[in-house]
Amino acid sequence: MFDAIIIGGGAAGLSCALVLGSAQHKPFAKEKQIGIITHQKTSHLQNALFNNVLGLKPGTLGADILNDGLAQLRNLYPHINQISKEKVLSVTKQDEHFIIETNKNSYASTIVVVAVGYTSLMHIDGLKSYIEPHPRAATEKDRIWLKNEDHLIEKNLYVAGTLAGWRSQFAIASGSGAHVATDILTLWNGGKHTKVHDKI
Repeated sequence: MFDAIIIGGGAAGLSCALVLGSAQHKPFAKEKQIGIITHQKTSHLQNALFNNVLGLKPGTLGADILNDGLAQLRNLYPHINQISKEKVLSVTKQDEHFIIETNKNSYASTIVVVAVGYTSLMHIDGLKSYIEPHPRAATEKDRIWLKNEDHLIEKNLYVAGTLAGWRSQFAIASGSGAHVATDILTLWNGGKHTKVHDKI
């Protein structure tokens, strides 16, 4: 049983996991079981080239960010359970938690964050009723979003990144993942607004 599980290892999913992981010493977060299903095959970062992102060296490749992000998460926050080489097939509500079925295993989690791409090829049973045409993408692109209010689809079910209705910009997707992470930390902290900063 996870307290939170993130579906997707792209910009939004990895950013969400990194922020949640960085709260490991906070009393309200240190005992939490957190996982990320790091499926990346459909991430738009696979063929991205970055010249216009603050803090990234011009010419940075999106594929390198994906690989380096997984390593960063593993090295800094090894308590985050990385689940690789599995594709999510369904997310269903059961009592006070969700059941996440993959092509290999089944997981239970109180909180689920869906952070996969916004193409119409996204097929996860249990989420289809939330799918609508993307509000910030060209109609001919046939992009989708999961209808939500401030990243929340329903209680304890979040969406982050382009699938949350945001434009496909690296900084926006990453920020969306971090936003969801701070919302979850706020929830765990009894509703007290929470963020995590490292300082010199």
